[in-house]
Amino acid sequence: MTITQHPSSDWLSAYAAGTLPLGQSLCVATHLEFCHQCRQNYSRLNQLGGELMQTLTPVPSAKLSLDELMARIEAQPAAPKQDIEAEGVTLSGAAATSPTKHPTAGVPRSLRKLIPAGYQKLKWSRISPSIRAAELCRDNSGLKVELLRIKPGGATPTHTHLGDELTLILQGSFSDEEGVYHAGDFMSCDQSDTHTPVASVDRECICLTVTQAPIQLTGFFGRWLNPLLRRGYTSH
Repeated sequence: MTITQHPSSDWLSAYAAGTLPLGQSLCVATHLEFCHQCRQNYSRLNQLGGELMQTLTPVPSAKLSLDELMARIEAQPAAPKQDIEAEGVTLSGAAATSPTKHPTAGVPRSLRKLIPAGYQKLKWSRISPSIRAAELCRDNSGLKVELLRIKPGGATPTHTHLGDELTLILQGSFSDEEGVYHAGDFMSCDQSDTHTPVASVDRECICLTVTQAPIQLTGFFGRWLNPLLRRGYTSH
């Protein structure tokens, strides 16, 4: 599938300049693994930055290379390991592993330090009948880096956002009121966005999310569930 949703030029510029927090840098770096177009744009930004630097007084470069990003990820606590096959959950499609396949096959390189044994060995928590989540880390700015797994045809409740949220589809696809999103698509939401993502019916959807604050469910039951969703976030 063609990637249609990309980081804005502001996101790419901030990534190239090394001004993004770790969690957001991780999301952009993972998108770059999927997207040739954005890798080219990122390369142009680096080239332009180098040309501009030649006209300035030399200072230490703030650019965050992939190797430096990986070193920062190394400092994060490893994701807990848990075999979830006992819970009756199996990965479908390319997410599944076999005895002859390395457990991190299909996991983007940028995420392998946080997913050292593959998707199936993460500690998945049940969020709803259709959704499971596995927290990967929290960065120094308090951003939560997490994976979400949505069953085929499963829907997330209609919700708004209390802070910025980045979402990158790793496997499968989902749709919302604005369109259909496939592996590699990068989305940025803020407090002005309300949507109801629904996974495609043919396979489960695995997404990387980086959130500044919890989502805010709408509707009658939302007011009972929202306090639970806020647990673990730092109050601002």
